[in-house]
Amino acid sequence: MISLRYHIISIAAVFLALAVGVVLGSTTLSRSLLSGLNNENEELVNQVNDLETQRNAQSARLADADSFAASVGPMAVQGQLAQRTVVIITTADASPADRDALKTLVGNSGGTVTGELQLTDAFSDPRKADQLKDIVVRLLPAGVQLPTASDPGTLAGGLLGPLLLINKANNKPQTSADETSAALSGLMQGGFVKPSQGIQPAQLAIVLTGGAAHGDGAGDRAATVARFATQVDRSGAGTVLAGGAGSADGTGAIGVVRADTAATSILSTVDNVGTPAGRVVTVLALREQLEDRSGRYGDAGNAERSAPGAPQE
Repeated sequence: MISLRYHIISIAAVFLALAVGVVLGSTTLSRSLLSGLNNENEELVNQVNDLETQRNAQSARLADADSFAASVGPMAVQGQLAQRTVVIITTADASPADRDALKTLVGNSGGTVTGELQLTDAFSDPRKADQLKDIVVRLLPAGVQLPTASDPGTLAGGLLGPLLLINKANNKPQTSADETSAALSGLMQGGFVKPSQGIQPAQLAIVLTGGAAHGDGAGDRAATVARFATQVDRSGAGTVLAGGAGSADGTGAIGVVRADTAATSILSTVDNVGTPAGRVVTVLALREQLEDRSGRYGDAGNAERSAPGAPQE
C-alpha cells in the first residue's frame, strides 16, 4: 500500500524538478538574450565609430575647401570690381567677421568701400514698424519718390537706397550731402541705423544679414530685411543680399526673397556668406549685377547654383 509519506515525497520531487527546470531554462535564456544584446551593442558601437570617422573626414574636406577658397579668393575676384564703389549695409545679426572679410575682398577686386550702415534690431522690429514709416516719410528729401508699397522694409529701402547709391544712369548722387546727413541723423536718433563716419554713396551695395530669424515676429523681421534689400537694388546699379546658414529658410531674409519671383528677377542672393567661398561668390554676384543679371547662389536647397557661371547641379 502506498503511504501518505510516499505521496508527499513524490509531490515534492515533482515540484523540485519543475523548479530546477525553470532555473536552468531561465539561465540558458538569459545567457542567450545577453549574448544577443552584447552582439547588437557591439554592432551599434561599430556603426557610431564609422559615422564619427566619416564625419571627421567630411569636416577635414570642408576645412580644406575653406582653406583653398580663402587662399585663391583674392585672385578669383581680382579686377572684377575695378574702379567700382560699394557700400556695405549690415543687419543687427550680421557677423562682423563676414563684414570685414567682404571689405577685404572688395579691395582685392579693385573696388572701394565707401562706408558702412548698420541696421539696428529696432529696424526690423514689427512693434516699431509704424515709427519707422513715420520717420521715413518725414525725412524724405526733395526729388525722392517713395514706392507705393506701405510695408516698412520697402519704404525704408525707398529712402535709404537713393541716399546710399548713386544714380545708375549718370553716376551722380541722388541727394545732396546735407539731405543725406539730415536723413541719416534722423534715422540714427530714432534708433534705426548706425552709419559709419563719412559714409558716401556708391554704385553697388551689399546687404549682409545673419541666419534664420528666431522668436516672436521672426517672419516679419525677415520680410522687412528682404523687402528693404529688394528696394535698395532698384535704386542703383546692383545689390546682393548675403546671409549665413539658415538665411535661405522660411524664417530667413534670403528665403523670403527667393519665394518672390519679382524680387529674384533683380536681386542676387548668396546663402553661405559665412564661408570663404560664399564671400567670393558675393563679390562675383556684384559684378554680375553690373550686367543686369541676378542669381540665387549658395548651397541651400532653393539656390540655383553655387556661383555665377557655375553649372547647375
